[in-house]
Amino acid sequence: MAKKVIGTLKLQVPAGKANPSPPIGPALGQRGINIMAFCKEFNAKSQEIEPGAPCPTVITYYQDKSFTFEIKTPPASYLIKKAAKLKSGANKPGRETKGTISLKQVREIAESKMKDLNANTVEAAMQIIVGSAKSMGIEVK
Repeated sequence: MAKKVIGTLKLQVPAGKANPSPPIGPALGQRGINIMAFCKEFNAKSQEIEPGAPCPTVITYYQDKSFTFEIKTPPASYLIKKAAKLKSGANKPGRETKGTISLKQVREIAESKMKDLNANTVEAAMQIIVGSAKSMGIEVK
């Protein structure tokens, strides 16, 4: 017999650094999810991702208090800022340029995010990444 799904929860958790403190602990606790079990499983599964990178995580929790989760790739904005070696994007995107990234870097980001993007080819994924970079005031050369 299949488990009955109660709901899903979306959190952005730093890779390898899940702990029961806010915002993770309260979000899981109020839904009856075992916080320490989640933290241990998440940290084990996210070891291959760069430590501290924000990872969107979709947690599905069931009636018997068990859960499953899916870790997605870090957001494009995080990867773009990392490639451009910036702390934040431009204050006035479109009017000012804060930094630049190369097409090679755009391709690397697109290939790493391919499974999470709504694109059929790497070229289409690159266009999505270029659009994100432009909206942050980062030029692509």
